[in-house]
Amino acid sequence: MTPSRSRPARALLALSALLALALTACGEGTSQTSAAPSEGGGAGAAAPSVPTTTAPAGTALRVETVAGGFANPWDVAFVGGDRLLVTQRDGSLSLVTGLGPGARTTPVTADLADVYARGEGGLMGIAPAPDVATSGSFVTCQTHQEGGRPVDVRVVSWRLSPDGASAERVRDPLVGGLPINPSGRHSGCRPTFAPDGTLLVGTGDTARATIPQDRNSLGGKVLRVDPATGGPADGNPFASSGSAAERLVSGYGHRNVQAVAIQPGTGRAWSAEHGPDIDDEVNVVIPGRNYGWDPAQGGESPGGYDEDVPMTDLRRYPDAVPAAWSSGDPTEAISGAAFLDGPAWGDMAGMLAVSAQKGEKLFLMRPGQGADEDRIVEVTVPRELDGEFGRLRGARLGPDGALYLTTDNGSDDSILRVTRG
Repeated sequence: MTPSRSRPARALLALSALLALALTACGEGTSQTSAAPSEGGGAGAAAPSVPTTTAPAGTALRVETVAGGFANPWDVAFVGGDRLLVTQRDGSLSLVTGLGPGARTTPVTADLADVYARGEGGLMGIAPAPDVATSGSFVTCQTHQEGGRPVDVRVVSWRLSPDGASAERVRDPLVGGLPINPSGRHSGCRPTFAPDGTLLVGTGDTARATIPQDRNSLGGKVLRVDPATGGPADGNPFASSGSAAERLVSGYGHRNVQAVAIQPGTGRAWSAEHGPDIDDEVNVVIPGRNYGWDPAQGGESPGGYDEDVPMTDLRRYPDAVPAAWSSGDPTEAISGAAFLDGPAWGDMAGMLAVSAQKGEKLFLMRPGQGADEDRIVEVTVPRELDGEFGRLRGARLGPDGALYLTTDNGSDDSILRVTRG
């Protein structure tokens, strides 16, 4: 996060937004939730695009600690039966056996000596292949170094041994050449398999001004990859490009994508993304579209990284995709994202669960329908996950239908299992 250089203007916009919310409240009584659609990350947005409320009584969640003793666990992947893999940013991989309290944690032997664990970088996202239960296949995102020199952020494919005690690299890299900042800044990289078997990878812009709008760079993008070859998936929007990098791109103009989640029933991808000092965003990933982050201001300030530009600059890029939801001021440092699915969730089914690091909470976001299907229309925070466990990073739905979260407090971190109370 960087301090703003245009606070007076933002303060005025914030006041206007608050007045508008007050008038809306007067007209709608005292309802705890809002059905107001998002306006997207417009210039200088200061208020949340949808007001956030505390979940009302009767929506209690049950939160259990599955396992502890981790250091900055980034993500989890379910690998068949009651087993899950956990990545830790320092470059270690663990196997957790058991999906409830008292689960057993054992180290996984894997060659991770090349992980460049600095700043926001390290061993990050992990995703199991659809056939992981029989093949043992999974992929990781990791920052890569050679001789102590940072080289790139890359996606590596692996095979887990049947007993879960070890993992070996299969394709290294599956996708390489993602830009890296030596400080580790904006290294966001989380993979997710789509229902059609393609691999989606959200990436960070490494805090370099021209990267988000440069389709020849893999940073600040959502990539769509053939997991067998590491090449572009069939139907990619820039498939005819002469640039190998551009052929992998699905969406561009992102700042620091932290998660990609697939919406049940529609198969559509939604992303969660860090903003600068305002406007974290949730976006619907539309192939070929620009999401409007341009800290180079169209090349007018290519030497600097101007974080006072809007997250979605609709003035410079009128065709950019407006955010489905934005945090306003301040940011929450949203991170993981997963859709709740299954009858056990009741009326929460279909909501997007989004974890927050700085905000230390879980957001439950409801997408709209019809004309509002690309917008978040309701946001609640369950009391049980509002500051109770510190920073929350990973969010994945388990095979048992429960939501699994990772805490990110730096030491003695935990894997949490969340179900409807």
